[in-house]
Formats: sequence, structure tokens, C-alpha cells
Amino acid sequence: MLTNKVAVITGANQGLGLEIAKKYAAAGANLMLCARNGVLLDSALKEIKQHIADGQIILAQQVDISKEKEVSDVVESTLRQLGACHILVNNAGIYGPKGNVEDVDWAEWIKAIEINVCGSVLMCRELMPHFKKQRYGKVIQLSGGGATNPLPKISAYAVSKAAIVRFAETLAEEVRGFGIDVNALAPGALNTRMLEEVLRAGPEAVGKDFYERSLKQKESGGASIDRAAELALFLASSHSDGITGKLISAAWDNWEEWPNHISELNKTDAFTLRRIVGRDRKIDWGDK
Repeated sequence: MLTNKVAVITGANQGLGLEIAKKYAAAGANLMLCARNGVLLDSALKEIKQHIADGQIILAQQVDISKEKEVSDVVESTLRQLGACHILVNNAGIYGPKGNVEDVDWAEWIKAIEINVCGSVLMCRELMPHFKKQRYGKVIQLSGGGATNPLPKISAYAVSKAAIVRFAETLAEEVRGFGIDVNALAPGALNTRMLEEVLRAGPEAVGKDFYERSLKQKESGGASIDRAAELALFLASSHSDGITGKLISAAWDNWEEWPNHISELNKTDAFTLRRIVGRDRKIDWGDK
């Protein structure tokens, strides 16, 4: 599905980012893997290289995507060493500080925004001129529960995920006509390092309800990481051409059938972030 395609994947050294990298490699793509933790990144690179075909190129570069110079360097390195780039997976993200907004460390709050929002925007800024020149590109932006629901005591994460989904929608409109598709992927509640981080923080830091939901998630196994990676593969492939500006749930949406409904999708605001008004909930006194 991805033979002769080049993909940049951020946060590719563990969790969903690593699973996406494995799917892309198996589908024939050449890859540039990015992450902040160089030790884990080297391990991921070695693991993926064991299962690639002759001629495939898998590279890795340690990057903090909140740093403009490092983002510029990895994009330049990708284009120089791999000759092109067709797919960007903005997967890197952190929860940030946990606790009431007036109590958490402000520098940590800002850092979460810098990584989750600014980092994804920086990656797009660097690659858009290349995508526009070749009149082709796929941007897969990882979303999260904070995009569609309030997350008390995890405010930086919630704010960043809502912001980045709206950015993906906005970018999709900016690049219409260039053959560039931009979508946000909601993977579901995965049992990854971020779940363990919540459980370590405890109910006082993250709130009793969220902590108890996280415990149940761990016990049940959580959402399918393979399903989320399959959606990332679909969105990177030609099968999704023309699907753009959407927030797509790996677990709940029938996305395999969407290519049969491109025209309808392009005419509706379904599968996007929108305001719920009173009449949507059968309230007859709240709006005109």
C-alpha cells in the first residue's frame, strides 16, 4: 500500500507511534522515525529493520518537536536522505502536569502545549511547501479524549488536543486543491505508557473518576492499538484520497466504507468538532 512512499512519524519509539511505524514498514514505506528519547528510538529502529524488504530505508533522528531548529533539521534530513516526503504522522504527545489548573507547574503546562500543539504545527509548517510543490501529501494528526470531552485535572492535555484537531480542520481547508489530505485520528483509550502515567499519578492528581476509569481500562485491555494503527495506514494510503478535514475514531467509525462516500463527506460537517446547540438536544428555549 505504501511502496515508494516516504513517511515521517513523530513519537515513533514506543506505543502507538511504534505500531504505526511497523504497519508502514510492512506496507513498503521508507521511514524517518522521530522521538525525544534516543535510547528507545534506537531500539525501535533495530526492531523495525529486522522485518523490512531489500531496498527499504528506515532512518531515525532524535528530535524535540517543540524546537523549531530540530524540526527544520529533521525535515531537511528526510528530504536529503530519502529524496521526498509524502506522509506526516504527528503522533508525539504528552499528558503534561496533573492537578487543578491553579496548582500545577506553569512551565510544565506550557511545555505540554509546545509539544502537543506547537510541535505538530511546526512539522506541518516545514513540510507544507514540499507537499504543495509535489501536489500531494497526507497529514495524520493524533487526537485524544481531551478533544471531545473535558478532562478535569489534565487541562493542558485537554486544551492541546482540542486545539490540534481544529488546526487539522483549518489546515485541510488551507491546502484544498493541492492534493493534500489532513485528518485527525482518535485512537481510543489505549493501554500504553500514558495509561501507566495516569495510574502512577493517582486519584488525587488526576481525579477520582478519571483514575477509576483508567483502572477499568487497564483491566479490560483498552482499545485496540492494532485498529488505531490500521486507520493510520488507511489514511496514509491512496484508499483515503479525498477524505480530509475529519476527526475519525478508530474504534467507532466505519472508516473502511468512507471511500464510497467521498462526495457526501465533503458536503457535511459530520465527523468534525462543532458546537452543540439547544435544538440538537430538544431544548426549545435556548436558541432561535
